Amino acid sequence: MESDAHPAGSRPPLRHLTLLPTTAAALLGVVAIAVGGRLEVPMVPVPMSLQTYAVGVVAGLLGWLRGGATVGLYLAAGAFGAPVFAGGSGGVAHLAGPTAGYLVGFAVAAVLVGALAERGWTQGWGRSILVMVLGHAVILGLGAAWLGHATDWGTAYRSGFEPFLIGAVAKSVLATATLFAVGAMPPRAGTR
Repeated sequence: MESDAHPAGSRPPLRHLTLLPTTAAALLGVVAIAVGGRLEVPMVPVPMSLQTYAVGVVAGLLGWLRGGATVGLYLAAGAFGAPVFAGGSGGVAHLAGPTAGYLVGFAVAAVLVGALAERGWTQGWGRSILVMVLGHAVILGLGAAWLGHATDWGTAYRSGFEPFLIGAVAKSVLATATLFAVGAMPPRAGTR
């Protein structure tokens, strides 16, 4: 019997899981974000990694509450020294250093992307890419704003925002493709 909430050919999104599967999904989300931090292009003062891609996918799958909680768990693990931040680093100093704004941006973006996903904004390629770009803009905006306090605003823009724009769009497309591949974004009618 098919449910009206999940059209034929789509799998239920992970944001509707019960406690044990939700806990497992959150732990896998933390691992995915951490692995994304190991896949980086070294840049100064902020490396380019796949963490923002992972944040978008986790939020798109889990929704605003569980996605935000997953990112919160990731940040707590990193603060307590787990090697989950970019380059396999950890420690509370990262939450006050030059990348702190980006880390806070992860949580804000997860809530935003998750909330929009729950409202159906990831149910089509164009809108899903837009949602992921918005999530990246939040991360980059908060990151550059924080970086601007440690340096000057021009340097923060040139080294903490502008170099990441093309990557943000590419990762937004990749995150949308991932949601489609796992069935969280059912194909539009007539595309099967």
